[in-house]
Amino acid sequence: MKKKHIGSSFDSWLREEGIYEEVAASAIKRVLARQVAVAMKERKFSKSEMARRMHTSRAALDRLLDPEYDAITLNTLKKAATAVGRQLRLELI
Repeated sequence: MKKKHIGSSFDSWLREEGIYEEVAASAIKRVLARQVAVAMKERKFSKSEMARRMHTSRAALDRLLDPEYDAITLNTLKKAATAVGRQLRLELI
């Protein structure tokens, strides 16, 4: 029987390169930005309406939606979730 995988996992390689945490954080931010954008689209919220519901500026919302910008606070994420009728759930696994 042939082995399915040869070598180490991608996660192992990222750890060996010392970039696992950075890559994982970036991936999480991209997913969150996409989820907020999809929820906004489902509810037909403009950026201005979303920012108003979050009690924040349009610039702050743009930073949240920017997949490259990773300095987002939990408070901002919670406001975004509440604005689109969702809850923020964080989990350590």
